[in-house]
Amino acid sequence: MSGTAHTYRSRGWAVVIDNSLLLVAGTVAALIWANLDARSYEGLTHGPLHFIVNDIGMVFFFALAAKEIIEARLPGGPLASPREAAVPLLAAAGGMIAPASIFVLLTMAVGRPELTPGWAVPCATDIAFSYLTARLIFPPDHPAIPFLLLLAIADDAMGLMLLALFYPSGPLSLLNFVLFMVPALGVSFWLKRRRTWSFWPYVLVGGGLSWCALYFGGVHPSLALVPILPFMPHEKSDLGLFDRREPALPYAMNQFARGFHVPVQFILLLFGLVNAGVPFGSVGSGTWIVFVSLLVGKPAGILLMTAIGVKFGLRPPGGLSYPQVFVVGVTAAIGFTVALFFTTAAFEPGPVLDEAKMGALFSFAAAPAAMVLGRVMKSRRPRTSSA
Repeated sequence: MSGTAHTYRSRGWAVVIDNSLLLVAGTVAALIWANLDARSYEGLTHGPLHFIVNDIGMVFFFALAAKEIIEARLPGGPLASPREAAVPLLAAAGGMIAPASIFVLLTMAVGRPELTPGWAVPCATDIAFSYLTARLIFPPDHPAIPFLLLLAIADDAMGLMLLALFYPSGPLSLLNFVLFMVPALGVSFWLKRRRTWSFWPYVLVGGGLSWCALYFGGVHPSLALVPILPFMPHEKSDLGLFDRREPALPYAMNQFARGFHVPVQFILLLFGLVNAGVPFGSVGSGTWIVFVSLLVGKPAGILLMTAIGVKFGLRPPGGLSYPQVFVVGVTAAIGFTVALFFTTAAFEPGPVLDEAKMGALFSFAAAPAAMVLGRVMKSRRPRTSSA
């Protein structure tokens, strides 16, 4: 009996971790706290915990995202061949350009120029929750799922570049950046040449110097491990996303992912707790601009760029039909984690930030919308190419 109970607990814990439910718990707790006792909640968010979570803890979240991007570019990976990756990459670009354009146009239309710095907020796609939603809509072997994952990975890669280029954390200082980043890359290269298989020297020495380079150089330090990760020893070819063999591999990058998979979920719990607490009365035009830009711009941009790719002779994976691509686009409109992070990078604390955060939270509505569309369109594995 105890063995059965232990099995159920293990399975339940795996569901919580694999589906980022700790992030949901932190978000719900933050919303309740902020609406019951706003003053004490503000004391939490304006204290050192905010810096620890957003500027240090999220380093590991973005590192795990960067790992998927690096592996996707290895031989056999979905980004290894530009020809095979062309349609998802085009779709990802469309899924960023269209929401950003709609966002800027809407801010101009309603006369809210103070919202303009948040143009990148609706560019975000939350990989974890989009993937979870896609699994509920499509059969396990449906080509829409890898298409969505590849699109989301490319979206994350471009999102990291946007964060670095357009959202500095302070006054830019090229001198400070170079003084720390050059030794960070040099040490990481030296560790790789020495075939150092433990990930800790890369994280503590290379990552520490990189964090200082970004922080004192004026770039958001949450990206500190992104330039360091490629130096970690890793598999020569891509096994595929979420392959069960990967945690057993002895390479530093794989062991890093295995070691930080669960801790990152607790970091996301704190991220939700620190960032998602918004009074319900904060809903305003900024909320609806973020929400509409995501829910309309994502599927429209993804569908349009996919159609353009097909027009030029490219083919989406598995011969996805246009209705199925549209469902994928709606699923990708779940911005949540990355959208929340972009709001904190784009706006100072205040009413504008709260409005934008509510829009990021409302993007969860894309999940039931995609499920309804999937049911209406009777999504199933296509037998012939339609797109």
